Amino acid sequence: MTSVFDVPPVELIDKVAEKLKKIPEMQPPEWAKFAKTGCHKERPPMRNDWWYVRAAAILRSIYKLGPIGVSKLRTKYGGKRNRGAKPEQFRKGSGSVVRKILQQLEKAGLVKHVTKGIHKGRVILQKGQSMLDKAAQELSGKKPVKKHAEKQAKQELKPEDKAQPVKKTHAKKVADKKRKKTETKNG
Repeated sequence: MTSVFDVPPVELIDKVAEKLKKIPEMQPPEWAKFAKTGCHKERPPMRNDWWYVRAAAILRSIYKLGPIGVSKLRTKYGGKRNRGAKPEQFRKGSGSVVRKILQQLEKAGLVKHVTKGIHKGRVILQKGQSMLDKAAQELSGKKPVKKHAEKQAKQELKPEDKAQPVKKTHAKKVADKKRKKTETKNG
């Protein structure tokens, strides 16, 4: 069976984001159209569905690192802030975005808040793990479109089509003429 770790993360996150769009609890808030994802960013995200992509990435992070909290996720989605002539400094990502997504994932029944010893944070539930595993399975089971199309094209060729001679290129024609001339002169 294919694991979440066996498929490319970008493809997995996009696949899970498509599945999260179908869950009614995972609607982005009104302010998500205008919000930046952290103080280190200059503009809001360019993608219209960035909320679902970030939610899928957070769900994958919880699967890998859980129990994990808002603070560590903010650090994960942070970056360097441009301070002009001064040196860049690391800044955490938006806590509000991470917090709201975690609340929505909890409402959808994909994660839950637990305390394991001294560690507190969200862990993935069976429903969330199943969603990620199914997405990984679908990605690993896909065949590349090009190879599939080539196989169909080979199967569709009739035996008469295969027996037809290949047309000669101009260079081959010129080479054949030269060869014939030399054969006639010599023989």
